[in-house]
Amino acid sequence: MKYAIVEDGGKQYKAVVGALIDVDHFDSNVGEEIDLERVLLVADGDAAEIGTPFVAGVKVQATVVAQVKGPKIVVFKYKPKKRYRVKTGHRQQYTRLRIDAIETAKE
Repeated sequence: MKYAIVEDGGKQYKAVVGALIDVDHFDSNVGEEIDLERVLLVADGDAAEIGTPFVAGVKVQATVVAQVKGPKIVVFKYKPKKRYRVKTGHRQQYTRLRIDAIETAKE
């Protein structure tokens, strides 16, 4: 099974052809094709190529599937005996990508 570890937005994701990954939100239209060029590792079976810090000549092609929201996070601040209670919430915006291909310079 061929896969790659890519970096986007300071986070690392495992990219497998055909899989869906949720990355931090960026402005793009649904159906738009993008290239992820910050590839840290490419593995195919037992053979692995590790970058220093990135693998040269490798890019991951992906298609934007949707702009989605993550789960709601409830933040509740409370200080006993002080009548201090604050309740807020947050929903993170994500961009869902479908991995189409992992291209290396050798192919």
